[in-house]
Amino acid sequence: MPSILALDQGTTGSTALVIAHDGRVLGRGYREFTQFFPEPGWVEHDPEEIFRVTIEAGREAVAAAGERPAGIGITNQRETIVLWDRRTLQPVAPAIVWQDRRTSERCAELRAGGHEASIRERTGLVLDPYFSATKIEWLLHRLGKHPSLAVGTIDSWLIARMSRGSAHVTDHTNASRTLLYNLKTREWDPELLELFTIPPEILPRIVASSEVIAECDQEFFGSTLPIAGIAGDQQAALFGQGCVRAGMAKNTYGTGAFLLEHTGDERAHSANGLLATIACGPRGEPAYALEGSVFIAGAAVQWLRDGLGLIASAEETAALANSVPDTGGVSFVPAFVGLGSPHWEAGARGTITGITRGTRRAHLVRAALESMAWSSTDLVAAMAADASTAISTLRVDGGASANDWLMQFQADVLGIPVERPDMVETTALGAAGLAGMALGVWTSTEEFLAGRNFTVFEPNMAASTRAHLRREWDRAVSASLVWARHSESEDLEKI
Repeated sequence: MPSILALDQGTTGSTALVIAHDGRVLGRGYREFTQFFPEPGWVEHDPEEIFRVTIEAGREAVAAAGERPAGIGITNQRETIVLWDRRTLQPVAPAIVWQDRRTSERCAELRAGGHEASIRERTGLVLDPYFSATKIEWLLHRLGKHPSLAVGTIDSWLIARMSRGSAHVTDHTNASRTLLYNLKTREWDPELLELFTIPPEILPRIVASSEVIAECDQEFFGSTLPIAGIAGDQQAALFGQGCVRAGMAKNTYGTGAFLLEHTGDERAHSANGLLATIACGPRGEPAYALEGSVFIAGAAVQWLRDGLGLIASAEETAALANSVPDTGGVSFVPAFVGLGSPHWEAGARGTITGITRGTRRAHLVRAALESMAWSSTDLVAAMAADASTAISTLRVDGGASANDWLMQFQADVLGIPVERPDMVETTALGAAGLAGMALGVWTSTEEFLAGRNFTVFEPNMAASTRAHLRREWDRAVSASLVWARHSESEDLEKI
């Protein structure tokens, strides 16, 4: 039976999997790439390096599989923007990453100008530097506009390069994260393009998430291959988890953490800091979802490793967390690039509270893991309030979900079971499924998901303990918010 090459281009690395018809991984490749922080709050990537490592990971996976895949599915870090010359296919600036906060002042200016309500109604999103529009505006303001420019999220960039410039496209899920896409019309919104002074001709054409939309040149993987699936990473994970109908939800623990609940054909409106976004239905068709976004999750562990040198690898964290009975009173709010849902405070920064002379590295490591669970718990609570129904089981995926200690703690603080599939790389799996359904490898989502197994983590924490820990987490988040919302010149005695 034919297989699919899934290219999962993430925030810190590119993963490639060759997925067989029965769901087995026939081949795997992975490459990390460089993170650039040129100024405080700025985060950049090299688009050429992203393309190179993605192709390298794909070649490694195809070589390991030992067979030619039937086609390619692509999933990507969302909101990150690349600007390139469509004649030369060369980037004209570094990619501005979704975590970047350089346009915070511009968002505040638009908010003060009374634009937020209209933008929220049209796009389902909030005015925040997280999204793509102000990034594009910032680049165009500094580089100027000329007819040969093209812009897009990472999916658009990869497809343009892989197709030798013959396709400049994106799908509905990625388009819905730009602040330029109208959820009702499912097209680029002319009034928003005018607001952000973005010429429509530089934007990609919007295509379905599951259809043959381009051909990958034979140079890259040895033969011409159809590109038949595209989805932003969180929507791909939602599809890969089988959450294709209203009421189904998943949480992905990657660089950030992202909780999505499928809402079907009806757009949900949030009163609790969540976003409305486009998801995929059973055939990959556009549908709706509610989303909560935590900007820093697994990246906090990466910081402990690379920034502080407290650990040599993420695999150490479970044993270290288990080596102490608790965090010793330490709470860690890793708001390195601001706080997302439900707070939406771009000015927040990382905050560690409760440090004493008895604090050891194990306490900090445990606090970092706990922060992922507590941030996700905040999302579940907000989603339950918006949906008026509680989530009874949380389905999880992403790299950090392989940490048994973290998943048990997540179940404990939520007070509901956590289900982890046998394959946690559901982002790549979802991209493969979308491409494979377009190419006839699978005829339905049921066939695609057949044979999945789950490990279930049942909660066993006392309600009183959970309530105490929750209060401490809320105190720490409040400290981060107070720091963000009051300048050093203000009289803090008034707070």
